[in-house]
Amino acid sequence: MGNISRLFSGLNKFHVRNQSIPSGDRVLSVDALRGFDMFWIMGGDMIFTSLDNVFHNRISAFLKTQMDHVEWLGFHFYDIIMPLFLFLVGISLVFSTRKRISRGESDKSLWRHTIRRFIILWILGMLIQGNLLSYEPDKLQLYSNTLQAIASGYLISTILILYLPVRGQILATAGLMALYWGIAVLIPVGGPTAGAFEMNTNVPLVFDHMILGRFDDKLQYSWIISSLNFGATTMLGVFCGYLLQSTAEKIRKFKYFILLGSSLIILSLILSPWHPIIKKIWTSSFVLFSGGISVLLLALFYYLIDIKNLKTGTRWMIILGSNAIFGYVAWHLFNPSFIGVAQVFVDGLKPYIGDWYLPMIFFGGFMVLFILMRYLFINKTFIRI
Repeated sequence: MGNISRLFSGLNKFHVRNQSIPSGDRVLSVDALRGFDMFWIMGGDMIFTSLDNVFHNRISAFLKTQMDHVEWLGFHFYDIIMPLFLFLVGISLVFSTRKRISRGESDKSLWRHTIRRFIILWILGMLIQGNLLSYEPDKLQLYSNTLQAIASGYLISTILILYLPVRGQILATAGLMALYWGIAVLIPVGGPTAGAFEMNTNVPLVFDHMILGRFDDKLQYSWIISSLNFGATTMLGVFCGYLLQSTAEKIRKFKYFILLGSSLIILSLILSPWHPIIKKIWTSSFVLFSGGISVLLLALFYYLIDIKNLKTGTRWMIILGSNAIFGYVAWHLFNPSFIGVAQVFVDGLKPYIGDWYLPMIFFGGFMVLFILMRYLFINKTFIRI
């Protein structure tokens, strides 16, 4: 017990208020991983899905399946995109908060920034998926987008990292997941608790319908109670941010990431018979499984870029990752325009390229936005919120 106590007490050296750990520069592998995530959001999914029109084989059919969310239980590749985004926000939160504190910013200043960012993310989410631009109140959806999930995870994580010791942050993260499980399982809706994770009768979904009312998105995704686990996912990124800022050798950090990621996946699979992996309602086992994959992806990118100093083939991801929120918003609001620009150059080739037409215009649409983001990157214009 004494060893465990010393271990937990030693964790507090990673706290963001501890200025003996420098805030550090941007970690290129984190920017590259964020860019990898952004690629799939900014048309990569459409490119790979349309390849099935070209090849019509088992591999292309498999890729097409993996480019869409799983219907309910289980996991597809595309299900990692949103949790990886939240996870990376947690890493960035550690770096940015420690840097702000090192500059002498007060809690009041930190909270002004936090609330401002929360509000902007929330409004952007409503612009993208909440029908705010329809200007019709009856079509408005209050909580229905990834950026709003990020806002919730960001707010919860900010509270935890500022006001709890690191040991308390770990316990609180586990507590968020346990609380979600308790709400989902111990409150029966429309039947016994054995049906707690059914598609249309689970507590998180029913609670959204009840609270949001006519402002609900009427889909099978839950948001309000799932915010607990949005916070947990973001906190997994926070803990990896602490490790990235530690003075441990890089190869040791890599090994820790492998151990942590593998452990999270194993734990999620052990729990899944009782607490299934369901992305649409963001179950606690989904937090663990997607978190484990996110940590392993971080380990891979960290090893290749920060340990092996691999630069070839990674710069385009760093460009995307350096202005991720801008890219996300721009693609979701204007992707028909980006694809339209690509069509100007590709439509004349349609008789010659046949089934390659769709992959070409989707790739072209991605490239239009990429060129814009590359221009911003070269001119050191980073759009922050």
